[in-house]
Parts: sequence; C-alpha cells; structure tokens
Amino acid sequence: MEILEHLKKIFEPKLLEEFEKKAKHVSVKAGETILDYGQIVRSMPIIAKGVVKVSRMDEDGKELLLYYVNAQESCAMTFTCCMEQFPSEIKATAEEDVEMLTVPITVMDEWLMKYSSWKSFVMGTIRNRFNEMLHTIDQIAFQKLDERLKHYLQQKSINSGSKLLNVSHEEIARDLATSRVVISRLLKKLENDELLLLYRNQIKLLNSFSLED
Repeated sequence: MEILEHLKKIFEPKLLEEFEKKAKHVSVKAGETILDYGQIVRSMPIIAKGVVKVSRMDEDGKELLLYYVNAQESCAMTFTCCMEQFPSEIKATAEEDVEMLTVPITVMDEWLMKYSSWKSFVMGTIRNRFNEMLHTIDQIAFQKLDERLKHYLQQKSINSGSKLLNVSHEEIARDLATSRVVISRLLKKLENDELLLLYRNQIKLLNSFSLED
C-alpha cells in the first residue's frame, strides 16, 4: 500500500503490516465532509497527506473551529467516539485533498496492547489535541477577536505552506463564530496596516504580517 510510505517514521514494521491487511485507504476532496455531527464513528482516521479541519457547533447552530489535523496525525475526539461508539459531537472537513487510512474499531484495543508505536501515537494524539483545545478556549476567553483572527490566518498559512490563502470572509466568520461584517472590517484594517492584501475569496499575507504587531 503506497500510502504507508507516509507513515513509516511513526509506526513499527509489524504494525505497518497490520495496516496493509486491515486498514482502508480513503481519498477525500477538499471541502468534503469526512465526519458529520451525530454520525456513529466506526473507524479511526489517520491522515497521511493533507489537512483536516475539526469544528464544533453550539446550541445556536454556530460552528467554531477547534483545531486542524495534519499529516501523520489523527483526531482525538474521533478516537474517543470510536472506542465508546458515541455519536460524533464534531465535524471534520477536508481543508485540502486528503489521503488517509481508516482503522476499524475491532483492532484498536488489541493494537494498544500489542504495539508500542500505536500506544504512543494514540496517547500523543489525545495530549496534543487536548492542548490545542485549551489554546482555543484561552483565545476565546482572553484574546480580542483581532488577535484570534491573526492566529487563524497564521495557522492557515502554516497548514497550506503558502502566504496566499484561499478563504472567504464568510468561512473565517464561521470558523471564529462571529459575523462576516466584523471579519471584513478587521481584515480591512489589517490591509490598511499593510499586513495583508485582500482579493475575492483570497488573502495574501505580506512579509510584514506578524502576531507581535
């Protein structure tokens, strides 16, 4: 399985052989939903290529970006829902074209006891995602929206490997749980401060863009 080449650095050879036999290779196009609210999770995804956006919806129907899942990572909330067979409380969307392996729940417990690299991967995933959610909570509680916006744009740039971001004002507003009008105003201010350039459904970060500004 060619996709396993992307995972050789984190899993031991015997476990890679198990992946070959029991995991499923799945391709998802950018913008497609991988996991939706209320869906029963029957397998755990491991991202080999691409980026996945994980969001949560509040009681008013507003979505809030929780974190991104990058290559050689997985989603801790998917893992917990999978193990307990709970309906999903998050939505996972392909930020760009994604190649991933899905591991059936029938082998996950067995692998925890059998393979040290799998146990390390699962524990590391839970720890890292928990820290990222704490960071999101801190941003909401203690940071102004303009600071959250700059962090958001920086993370988008890191994930895509480009300073030209293909994102609309509406999408940003949805991810940050605010209105498009507010986001447009803040982006215009950043453009006036010569930190970025605004195009139709695109934003270009300039070299002067910095979180310390």
